[in-house]
Amino acid sequence: MFAALGLLAACASGAGWHRADGEIMGTNYAIAWSGGPDCGPSLAGELARELGRVDAEMSNWRADSQLSRFNDAPADRWFPVSAELAGLVALALDLSRRSDGAFDITVAPLIDLWGFGPEEPGAPPDAAAVEAARRWTDYRKLEVRLAPPSLKKGWAELRIDLSSIAKGHGVDRLAWLLDGRGCGDYLVEIGGELRTRGRNPAGLPWQVGVAAPDGSGGLRRRMSLSDRAAATSGDYRNFRRQGEVRLSHILDPRTGRPVVHGLASATVVAEDAALADGLATLILALGPEAGLEFAARRQIAALLLVRTESGFEESYTAPMLAYLESAP
Repeated sequence: MFAALGLLAACASGAGWHRADGEIMGTNYAIAWSGGPDCGPSLAGELARELGRVDAEMSNWRADSQLSRFNDAPADRWFPVSAELAGLVALALDLSRRSDGAFDITVAPLIDLWGFGPEEPGAPPDAAAVEAARRWTDYRKLEVRLAPPSLKKGWAELRIDLSSIAKGHGVDRLAWLLDGRGCGDYLVEIGGELRTRGRNPAGLPWQVGVAAPDGSGGLRRRMSLSDRAAATSGDYRNFRRQGEVRLSHILDPRTGRPVVHGLASATVVAEDAALADGLATLILALGPEAGLEFAARRQIAALLLVRTESGFEESYTAPMLAYLESAP
């Protein structure tokens, strides 16, 4: 997912519009905004500092982050964290329960084992190594409380990884800041996850594109969004090869292995980006049939692109029709 038309229009330096971009959380971010007297270009520094706080709380790549320090903490003790980190873990645990474990942020040992973590990847693990890592993967051994905000784990070996939901949360944090300053029109995007408010510089709903999951950089679909967030999870973004086998970075916690079905990408539209981010990952882990059924039963706006011998086949839920343009 990327902002196909909205941010490009903002780059034209329309009256009252501002833009900021940079790198964070191992990816790029871009923000375009407009609004009242507190929505000037000086907000760029404030937005960058807020992203720095998100990184300091939730990065698996920083040894000094709150998340890394919790991962190194002993079991059966409440570990103080920020209210934002506790709230995000609470959302993740809710998604885990709703999906019977298809979404699980305690997969950090498996992510590292398969070479998608901070360490350099090695040879793909054997069955014994996968089973050993799975023993320390179980969202039911993770607890959260919101007041005072704290986390607790039932095993010292349990570690969490928020990469499936943290970018969306970062988007939301920037959106909350812009809302607080009275900025009525904006688009915030981090690594393809995005959130919109109001209209683009042309006075229209924000136009965003769903990438074709073939790595070409082309668009498969266009969507119109206003006051909504969107996220795409795809197996084409981050993968390794084992001979002729493609190893997706999306792991199924129930098997401990990369997903092997034909679902190439799942795009979700929701009210906030963290929820959209988590749901897109959850649906991709479930696969084309179970993922579509999960979304349809809960009235989630979702678009699924499935690999076939002739290309890609798409399916979507009824709520997604409100955002999709009429033709692929």
